[in-house]
Amino acid sequence: MDRKVVIIPTYNEKENIENIIKAVFSLDGEYHILVIEDGSPDGTAAIVKRLQEEFPERLHMIERKGKLGLGTAYITGFRWAVEHKYDYIFEMDADFSHNPQDLPRLYQACAEGADLAIGSRYCNGISVINWPIGRVIMSYYASVYVRTVLGMKVFDTTAGFKCYKRQVLETIDLDKVKMKGYGFQIEMKYSTHKLGFKIKEVPIIFVDRTAGTSKMSSGIFGEAFWGVMKLKFRKIKPKK
Repeated sequence: MDRKVVIIPTYNEKENIENIIKAVFSLDGEYHILVIEDGSPDGTAAIVKRLQEEFPERLHMIERKGKLGLGTAYITGFRWAVEHKYDYIFEMDADFSHNPQDLPRLYQACAEGADLAIGSRYCNGISVINWPIGRVIMSYYASVYVRTVLGMKVFDTTAGFKCYKRQVLETIDLDKVKMKGYGFQIEMKYSTHKLGFKIKEVPIIFVDRTAGTSKMSSGIFGEAFWGVMKLKFRKIKPKK
């Protein structure tokens, strides 16, 4: 059976973490979970440790000292997953904005030939629930901007719900990934695209969190805007 791991970064997710872990483990297909815990003061790590006693073989956690950014959390997780020889490596939020029921659809897209499957909010119109209209417009046109500047045929360039085949993460030079916030999602997709891997978008419905607090900020969008311009002129080379 293919080895699959879902990487979930957390910071103050005590309202969601137990439910999201149990939802993933209820799926068919023997998914494992790696939580990247950034020193949440609300006790998120203690909840994960308790659940590790219930799921000792399937639930893993890396604790980091403080809030070090989304991009570095995922890169830490990618290195761990590659080292532990997982075949399929997923990214997912802890807050149920990504529906765990969609994980098998992302896996299927990769099993059928894609190297990166993206859970896409925009490849089938706009599929976002509970966001203010201003945020929907900003996110949608951010993806249009990225697609135009980078010439990448991906509708949801900032999506954070994804499945990679291990070979993609072994080929991308993770040491050279520069963006840390949501720009990280763009940079990883662009690197995948430039290295010749096949990308497929799988339509999902994105539902904004109902518990906990969003980590989005205007600085995140600023990094993504300027980072895309720099990315356009950067040579993307495979890891040696």
